[in-house]
Amino acid sequence: MEWTGARYADQPTVEVTTWVAAPPGRVWALVSDVTRMPEMSEELQSARWAGDASGPAVGARFVGRSRHERFGEWETVSTVVACEAERVFAWAVGDPAEPSAVWRFELEPRDGGTELSQWMRMGPGRSGLSFAIDAMPEKEQKIVFVRLREFERGMTVTLEQIKQRVEA
Repeated sequence: MEWTGARYADQPTVEVTTWVAAPPGRVWALVSDVTRMPEMSEELQSARWAGDASGPAVGARFVGRSRHERFGEWETVSTVVACEAERVFAWAVGDPAEPSAVWRFELEPRDGGTELSQWMRMGPGRSGLSFAIDAMPEKEQKIVFVRLREFERGMTVTLEQIKQRVEA
């Protein structure tokens, strides 16, 4: 990832893409199952559907527990904002009208397999990162850049884990 100088209010994004030697249906079964995501993430520790939700659908909510060496442990409630089987699965963290982040998986049939992308956007709502920025506003661009780079590394690992599991 190259330096962009982005600030949190810019709602910066990061995206990672890989090709999986499997049809979109097999990839979809894994990326749309939030309860399995902790197996493939260093930061996300657990995830469970909330309320009446038992699977992916627009409006379904889930609770995620995360841990980071500098930020500690926290819990968020996310709402599924896009869900098209074998195409896109996206969720907003916190208030869907003003989320602290939006995350998305996109699947595209390609060359006998699936091109799989994971994308995320910071903001516009406040997040745990906002507290670090409040404490050191002169370092905002660096704080944002470092966190985006962490997300990029984590997403790369997640996609590699998905690829390995689906292709096995």
